[in-house]
Amino acid sequence: MLEVDKILEKCGDFHRMQWIMLLLFCLINLLSAMHYYSQTIISFVPTYWCADGLAADESRRVAPAKSSCLPLNYNRNSSTDTCEIYNYDLYMGYESYTSDMSWICDQAWKLTLGQSMFFVGSVIGTLSLGYLADIVGRLPILVVANVIAMLGNLLTIWGTNLILFCTFRLISGFATDSNFVMMYILVMEYLRPSLRTIGLSLCIGLFYCLGSMLAPWLAILVQSWRGFLLCTSLPLLLVPLFYFIVPESVQWLISKQKYDQAVACLKRVAQINGRQVIESHFEEFIEECKFSQQHTKCTPNLLDLFKTSRLRRHTLILFFKSMVITLCYDAVSRNVQGLGISPFVMFSLSATTILPACLLLIALQDRIGRKAMASISLLLSGLFISVTGCILFTATTKTSEKTTILLVSLSVIGRFGVTVAYNSGAQYATELIPTCVRGQGVAAVHVAGYAFTFFSAFILYTRSIFPPLPEVILGVISFLGAGLCLLLPETLNRTLPTSLEDGENFGKNDRWFTFSFIERRSQSATTLQSNSGMESTLHF
Repeated sequence: MLEVDKILEKCGDFHRMQWIMLLLFCLINLLSAMHYYSQTIISFVPTYWCADGLAADESRRVAPAKSSCLPLNYNRNSSTDTCEIYNYDLYMGYESYTSDMSWICDQAWKLTLGQSMFFVGSVIGTLSLGYLADIVGRLPILVVANVIAMLGNLLTIWGTNLILFCTFRLISGFATDSNFVMMYILVMEYLRPSLRTIGLSLCIGLFYCLGSMLAPWLAILVQSWRGFLLCTSLPLLLVPLFYFIVPESVQWLISKQKYDQAVACLKRVAQINGRQVIESHFEEFIEECKFSQQHTKCTPNLLDLFKTSRLRRHTLILFFKSMVITLCYDAVSRNVQGLGISPFVMFSLSATTILPACLLLIALQDRIGRKAMASISLLLSGLFISVTGCILFTATTKTSEKTTILLVSLSVIGRFGVTVAYNSGAQYATELIPTCVRGQGVAAVHVAGYAFTFFSAFILYTRSIFPPLPEVILGVISFLGAGLCLLLPETLNRTLPTSLEDGENFGKNDRWFTFSFIERRSQSATTLQSNSGMESTLHF
């Protein structure tokens, strides 16, 4: 909304208030990272073995190198293939939900189901809270979402049976996305347009990375999954205080014709920034907004994206791309076991890719284009993930140190690639969907991705059937996603579609091999040839 940017420039669009909001956004990144990955950390599976008929000291002495559901061969007291009691080799003394509840072997499906319910909650919550955000505002939903996240994790502490665990994980997942996106929207609207990409990306890259890296070591520090959930939930009590600091979205207030409240928010921003704005400027701003709203036509809805052939194809590809990227991002970030290294170390190592991925995106996305960034990052991610699966398949039972280093390196590179693809995907969809349905379309694409992560836990569960199977599945769908990205048109340096008709005709002459950096090179070569021809003519 151009009117908001103009008045915000007078009130200050990169001063004290914006720095406060960026700092609060950094805190939100830190807390939301710990909330999201709590699902993984409480579910770590330590090495386990059957302890039926063994004394405590004997059981510890004969601990196997790999987990086993069957009675040990030398356990003469066991005459069956079933086991009643298991012992665990806890990672650095940390007791996870898995070891506490003994949800392993024939009970492992319970943990997988509970993890999946987290993402069911994400889908329901994203739709519900997104709808409510358009009714009651962004700021109240930001507070409510983080309170729900806190309650979901705290209630999980008492979720000691399957029904309670699934219910409380669903509640915890309900807040995912809204607990982060609402603050993202608020900061973006109050920040100078030229600084939005770099400012928001650096906040995400630094503090989401920091939260992800610290989360497993916080679990080690408190030694139990209950203590970890408690420590990551209580800081969320700070978020309701945002209500007294962060202003409501001016664009939302204007869309609801709450002009007095919009002006009050802008005056507050100006006061904190130390700016003096005369009253006539606010009155002129309100008149411009009213005039703009009077001439705004009824916009189409989400279903209109599927009425024409090319727009329908692009929309379906965006949906599938979001599903692939979100699934791979979640599965790869949680796939930290079975690689011959402590899952806590592996989790922190893979989390270090978040910041470089954001920096690479800032450096390259406006140079090589959205299409190249999305397809190449997915292709490389799929390649490294697939190679990791091949090495796991060929590795012997006793993995060598060199093999472990190779597996870890490939896994980290795969995580880096899928993080780049995940971060670039949101901007690509935002630019490709026509303006008239952009809000609904982007939300639907985002929700489709969260819905597909329901299968993430089940894909990782296939490791119990065949160790390299998760990598094989993730590699195949990454390749498929990279291929489909080639069918989308480039958006860099082009006038973005505003109407449905624009969306249908956008990039009509593009081919699968059309990339922005190739176009620029061809245009430069053509220009040079043209100049040379003119010079020759002049000499002649």
